[in-house]
Amino acid sequence: MTRFVDRSDAGRQLARRLEHLRHADPVVLALPRGGVPVAHEVAASLGAPLDVLAVRKLGVPVHPELAMGAIGEGGARVLDPALIRRLRVTEQQVEAAEQREREVLAARGARLRAGRPPVDLTGRTVVIVDDGMATGATARVACQVARARGASWVVLAVPVAAAKVAKGFADADEVVVVDTPPHFRAVGLHYADFRPTTDAEAARLLADARRRAPSGAADPVTADHPVESDVGSDSDVEVVAEGVVLGAHLTVPAGAEAVVLFAHGSGSSRHSPRNRFVASSLHDVGLGTLLLDLLTADEETDRAKVFDIPLLGRRLLAATDWVLAQHRDTITGLGYFGASTGAGAALYAAAIAGDRVGAVVSRGGRPDLAMEWLDRVTAPTLLIVGSRDPAVITLNEEARARMQCPTRLAVVPGATHLFTEPGALERVAQLSRDWFSNHIQTVPRATGGRR
Repeated sequence: MTRFVDRSDAGRQLARRLEHLRHADPVVLALPRGGVPVAHEVAASLGAPLDVLAVRKLGVPVHPELAMGAIGEGGARVLDPALIRRLRVTEQQVEAAEQREREVLAARGARLRAGRPPVDLTGRTVVIVDDGMATGATARVACQVARARGASWVVLAVPVAAAKVAKGFADADEVVVVDTPPHFRAVGLHYADFRPTTDAEAARLLADARRRAPSGAADPVTADHPVESDVGSDSDVEVVAEGVVLGAHLTVPAGAEAVVLFAHGSGSSRHSPRNRFVASSLHDVGLGTLLLDLLTADEETDRAKVFDIPLLGRRLLAATDWVLAQHRDTITGLGYFGASTGAGAALYAAAIAGDRVGAVVSRGGRPDLAMEWLDRVTAPTLLIVGSRDPAVITLNEEARARMQCPTRLAVVPGATHLFTEPGALERVAQLSRDWFSNHIQTVPRATGGRR
């Protein structure tokens, strides 16, 4: 089923199908974030300016991976009335989803453009590029936004799409698709490498396109703004805790004032695709993340250390101090995200850190491992479990009964312990994003040492 090595490979294949537009002086617009690497290759091949067209899917409540519509910059909105009626989604639920996603939309557009205005589309041929098309809802609103901004000819270009959707797509003047497989199920299944594109990666590709643009190219932002801009940081780092060097990955979007530290469970690491997915969702709302290995490679086989919650918690606290030291002038809000045994470490650390930590989220966690410290946790805590994980539900219910802080238990329907079911991880990401956004405030730093 795999057709493309990665998004860059898909972009090169797509660019060959768009050669007829080379002399139309097009503008290439990427749908962030996954569309940016694809569009970067297309723009390079056509010698065209590259910009982003920020749109957001409106997910159905409790099934956020299923789109009931999409929104775009400038107030554009597309809804699927038949789906909304069939699933009995209320008008209030639609409005709540739109309000939530518009906040993300505005922040993403500003962050990726690094403060630059959008490219002027008046009278231009516009090529809208994404990494694939399943329902077409996002693509439809993107085409509407482009026309509202003055585009004279709109081309939708994607590497892969559901055949029925591509054939019936009427919102663009032209549709270009590399592959329309007969048994299309999901865009990512057609890529060997479909890792999430981060904001920092997307911003770097956009900056590269601006540097590459020929003199006089129709990109009005280049002359008035320097190419190099503060797009945040996104890199592997090392954290020293109690004399041990721990691997970590730090992402701090430009303008971020808070960082969420991830404590992984046993057998997992900073490379965990599930935690990276959740972290990417937090970047959408301007939150930084530190994905931290609490154990070294040699220690991971030591079962005593795997379940040594005070040891893991102390290392998380050391990483907390490290983050604040590295960003002493910008980061004032902190949160913890713990998975499995990492949730025990996060709650232990939160109990010690006191009001330095603004919020805690546990995914499929073992808060019972920190039972003797739970009544000392003051940070609002969200406990997320799958409905098909009854033993862990019981452990979380017992932990919640002991906690004195604001606490919520969220059960994801149909999910097992690892949340691998369709839509389950998306629900975890949405719950986490909302919890941290609502609860992490500017919190006081410790003075004279840790409490």
